[in-house]
Amino acid sequence: MTAVHPELPRPRRSTAFWALLLGAALLFVAFIALGAWQVQRLAWKQDLIARLDQRLAAAPVRAPGADRWGAITQADDEYRKVALTGSFDHSRETLVGASTELGTGYWVLTPLRTERGDWVLVNRGFVPPEFKTRASRTASETQGEDRVIGLLRLTEPGGGLLQKNDAAQDRWYSRDVEAIAKARRIVEGPVAPYFVDAAAADDQTRWPRGGLTVVRFNNHHLQYALTWFAMALMTAGIGIWLWRVERRRLVADLDADSTADPAE
Repeated sequence: MTAVHPELPRPRRSTAFWALLLGAALLFVAFIALGAWQVQRLAWKQDLIARLDQRLAAAPVRAPGADRWGAITQADDEYRKVALTGSFDHSRETLVGASTELGTGYWVLTPLRTERGDWVLVNRGFVPPEFKTRASRTASETQGEDRVIGLLRLTEPGGGLLQKNDAAQDRWYSRDVEAIAKARRIVEGPVAPYFVDAAAADDQTRWPRGGLTVVRFNNHHLQYALTWFAMALMTAGIGIWLWRVERRRLVADLDADSTADPAE
């Protein structure tokens, strides 16, 4: 009697296999998306650095007046080299915690009444703790009309990352223009929504020391993009390896079933 061979059943891939393959596919898509995002960030950062280099190399322009304050933006105006003329009110200076290449100490922010009648906070520079008191450095204070050249900076509200400004205790960790103006009762005219980091003075033996603004931007986006794309390739390789392993298992199962003795 001739044996009848029943149709061989097709082995089913395990649920674990499909779950791993799906996970690998999702990770691949995610890594590709992250890499593409870093490429976009790279283009943005390179454009930002190029624009900042142009601003720093340009001649100073007149600091924006009240008619332009509403149009000031970080993208278009921060770190622009500006000039302004006016008189300092040293009696209302504010010390803001600072960490610079000269060590830790304070920024000296002094309100300047401009020739237009408005006020601009000027960061005259850095002082170490031993020159914290105004009396220790009055020799460097200019009287009457003065011309300031520096970099336009946007206000820094709230405080630092770990410490918040405390106006009541006169403790400042960021250059919050609005809060400082309120604490110093600058009400004789409008206050600009920015401050100016003064350039270095010719005499570098006196305090405060200007020109310590750090204009440096880390640009690691290319490395990040390559890392994400490499991880995508690794994930794709793992997915291909899983597929081949499962395929070999399937072929082995089919070969084993085809050579087995059928039941009579």
